[in-house]
Amino acid sequence: MKKKLRYILGSLLLIYLLAVLIAPVLLEKDTNPVQYTNAIMVSPETQRLYDSLDFIGDLHCDALLWDRDMTRRVDFAHFDFPRMQEANMALQAFTIVTKSPKGQNFRENSGDTFDMITLLNFLQGRGPGKWFSLYNRAEYQARSLHGYSEAYDEKFMVVTSQNDLKRLIALRKADPSIIGGFLGIEGAHCLEGKLENVQKLYDEGVRMMAPTHFFDNELGGSAHGISGEGLTDFGRAVIKEMDRLNMIIDLAHVSPKMINDILDLTTKPTLVSHTGVKGTKDSPRNLSDDQIKSIAASDGLIGIGFFKGAIAGEVKDIVDAMKYVRDLVGIKYVALGSDFEGAATTPIDVTGLPLIVQEMVDQGFTETEIRAVMGENLKRFLLEQLPEK
Repeated sequence: MKKKLRYILGSLLLIYLLAVLIAPVLLEKDTNPVQYTNAIMVSPETQRLYDSLDFIGDLHCDALLWDRDMTRRVDFAHFDFPRMQEANMALQAFTIVTKSPKGQNFRENSGDTFDMITLLNFLQGRGPGKWFSLYNRAEYQARSLHGYSEAYDEKFMVVTSQNDLKRLIALRKADPSIIGGFLGIEGAHCLEGKLENVQKLYDEGVRMMAPTHFFDNELGGSAHGISGEGLTDFGRAVIKEMDRLNMIIDLAHVSPKMINDILDLTTKPTLVSHTGVKGTKDSPRNLSDDQIKSIAASDGLIGIGFFKGAIAGEVKDIVDAMKYVRDLVGIKYVALGSDFEGAATTPIDVTGLPLIVQEMVDQGFTETEIRAVMGENLKRFLLEQLPEK
């Protein structure tokens, strides 16, 4: 009987180890496809312009969700460090996802349904401490990014301050292959209702946080939740603590009522790390004209997403949304907000960024406007809003 039990346990362990080796890659391939169907050719003139861009930065990438070595290039999904270097990108925001309800959609979700990130953590072999604690998941992903600074031959650095960003900019003048990243969080449910966890995550290097993701939480209502509510008392306390720490408030996925509450409460500029606009695609995921104007009035940023839901699906649709925001409030407020690796379908991976520049050229954007959108706006914002040291 004992021998049979050992055999069963050994077989189950072998099956689990095989699942850990195979399932995450298959899942990532399936959930982060690139569907490029629009034949855009990058002209030599546009390529020269692209190659001359001093600073390319993106506001949203969920690569830390996946236990894949980002220092190695792969031929699937959207992002890794070698492809980031090939794309001449200077800075990527790495946003931490800690919970995702089964069947999540842009219209209505409950946080009480089965959590797909629990399953993903199990399949990726992350320990039991990450199976049930949302805070532990956030801490683990934050520390994973710091680990890359040692694992990538000093070619990658984590940016946590204005001084760090200035150092990255200076280093890239001598060696453009040096890249950087900064940490954000997608949904403050990972605080687990504890205000002190804001400081703890700040100490882990987190410099940006969205109050909600796809479901309502202790801070208030999600744009895709059930209640539609604004900030709770706990949510107000979190926003005030973020302001104290100079932690950037990300309004992505936040209910319209909460957006208004936050803009009334915060003393800092806000941003939306990845979004579309209702003016080009009428979706619950996208910002209204009034919301765009309010965020611009806060001297904020709007990161235009590359994913279906924010846009119809083509590179042209990405640039259409950028143009809409530019024409409504000005080019100063437009940035890249890809949502790479976010269980999203996009028309390009990170190496396809020259196609966006070509489309901007074709739609009549000036060189100054192109430089602003591709990274100069983000650089200026971070140099103003990150802690000094």
